[in-house]
Amino acid sequence: MKERYTAEQLHARMVAIVGITLGLVFAVVVIGFVYGLLFVSQPLEQAPNDKEFISLMATIVTFLSGTLAGIVASNGMNVNNP
Repeated sequence: MKERYTAEQLHARMVAIVGITLGLVFAVVVIGFVYGLLFVSQPLEQAPNDKEFISLMATIVTFLSGTLAGIVASNGMNVNNP
């Protein structure tokens, strides 16, 4: 029979899954931005919809980077010394 995970093990797994997921989303958004800037031809004037979309994506990236930093910082400080 398989042993049950302790609360610390479950918390560590949850933090790892959330951190990896947020990191992947952050990477995809940043790569999408860079791809759009480098390889997609842009018109001389930016459309209002594009401006709002870029503003929204910048807000999302800011939120994700803050969340990732918070997860890393909070779990780096909770190291239990046996």
